[in-house]
Amino acid sequence: MPGSRPIRVMIVDDHRIIRTGLRFSLLAFDDLKLVADAESGEEALELCRQMADSTAMPDVILMDMVMPEMNGVAATQAILSEFPDVRVLALTGFDTGTLVHGALEAGATGYILKDATLDELADAIRAAHAGRMTLAPAAVRSLAETSQQEPKGGGELTDPERQVLALIAGGLGSSQIARQLDIAPTTAMLRVMAVLFKLGAVDCTEAAALARNLGID
Repeated sequence: MPGSRPIRVMIVDDHRIIRTGLRFSLLAFDDLKLVADAESGEEALELCRQMADSTAMPDVILMDMVMPEMNGVAATQAILSEFPDVRVLALTGFDTGTLVHGALEAGATGYILKDATLDELADAIRAAHAGRMTLAPAAVRSLAETSQQEPKGGGELTDPERQVLALIAGGLGSSQIARQLDIAPTTAMLRVMAVLFKLGAVDCTEAAALARNLGID
């Protein structure tokens, strides 16, 4: 929207070359602004504490999942416990089902892989900022393999999941869904994740389109 401020982004990754590449990649988008980068989960948490209540506080954190000491799952839990308004987007080279589930259960607003295009990355950041979940196709497949299931059609959704899908179709993000249904944000996130998984949808936009096809609105 013209006149709106850029989305503030923090990068967390233990590889300097990755942080440098992402730093320059974000320069291609006027609506995204890098405000900090960290090489560990501990440093990311400390930076958030230092920037709290300032204009530099990140809106979205790109979080690597596999790091020494405090890994991405633990860092996500720690940051969101103190700063629940921040969105964490898992950005990693690993797509194992247990890691995907761990990230989302910790409160991550999405899970994308490092082989994503710049446009896909930017769109995922924008979606996370709006509270909408994005799952890489490989992450969806890994969740299916871990649970030894295949993505199902809308008829397999539970009643609470159909309710969540209707809210997704209405344009609500997971935080708004939590308020609407008076449930914990983590619970809302997990229900959104379950809906995407069962529909085989990559993100909430695709899920909303499928909802219309299923007559859910």
